[in-house]
Amino acid sequence: MGPKNLTRVSEFLLMGLSDDLELQPLLFGLFLSMYLVTVLGNLLIILTISSDSHLHTPMYFFLSNLSVADIGFTSTTIPKMMVDIHTHSRVISYVGCLTQMSFFTLFGCLDSLLLNVMAYDRFVAICRPLHYLVIMNPCLCGLLVLVSFFISLLYSHLHSLIVSQLTFFMDVEIPHFFCDPSQLFNLACFEIPISNILMYFIAAIFGGVPLTGILFSYYKIVSSILRVPSAGGKYKAFSTCGSHLSVVCLFYGTGLGVYLSSAVSHSPRKDSVASVIYTVVTPMLNPFIYSLRNRDIKTAMQRLLRRTV
Repeated sequence: MGPKNLTRVSEFLLMGLSDDLELQPLLFGLFLSMYLVTVLGNLLIILTISSDSHLHTPMYFFLSNLSVADIGFTSTTIPKMMVDIHTHSRVISYVGCLTQMSFFTLFGCLDSLLLNVMAYDRFVAICRPLHYLVIMNPCLCGLLVLVSFFISLLYSHLHSLIVSQLTFFMDVEIPHFFCDPSQLFNLACFEIPISNILMYFIAAIFGGVPLTGILFSYYKIVSSILRVPSAGGKYKAFSTCGSHLSVVCLFYGTGLGVYLSSAVSHSPRKDSVASVIYTVVTPMLNPFIYSLRNRDIKTAMQRLLRRTV
């Protein structure tokens, strides 16, 4: 059949994670549970930081913004998938698909940039401790978050503009549970090598540039910590980076792995299952990582619970 421009396509079909009807109630319950844990966990982090004056520092200011981004990132995909399972409908409109993809790239890019900003914060705290409060002043912290948001917004708009210019065949079945940009590129009417080039280019912009900044920050951090004479001082310095480093490894390890493998994979359904890790599991685990590994957060949560009770 002849190609059809995306602007004339009225709807797409999201094929989901499984065609097995018996699995649908299990998937609905599983993703509803994970979504509630993600939203409530990140809201608890935001509430804890905002209600405790001891946590009104640059590091926790960035963490609260990361929690907001995680809620948005998960809310972009999971509610739609649960509605599809509940209504037994896989249809998503053209406008809905483009909107979902736009918010997905917006919050995903914002997550990536905020992790970069948090790495810079740890770099200043460890490598420039005497100038930390001067450098990381409230004005700069707010500016860094705003710049991260506007860069993400620009990236999202450019992404949507590129996709809106693509040409598709009549078959508009997306073998995924949301409008993943990589799957839309795979459905487009151009040769596979061009699709691969686009995949790697987008992955480099989306994750490579911020990841380079994070690696450079941690290179400086490790070099500075190794010059600390006492073992106790080294442990204390490393402990302030442990939670952030865990989240970075989880986010980039799963996200880039799935995103790059989709360019050469011959099983889109397996890619969609694997993408659950970075779209759902990672935002769900972030509050646990920061609350379990961070003494200040745990203490603040205990104070909050005592005041509530």
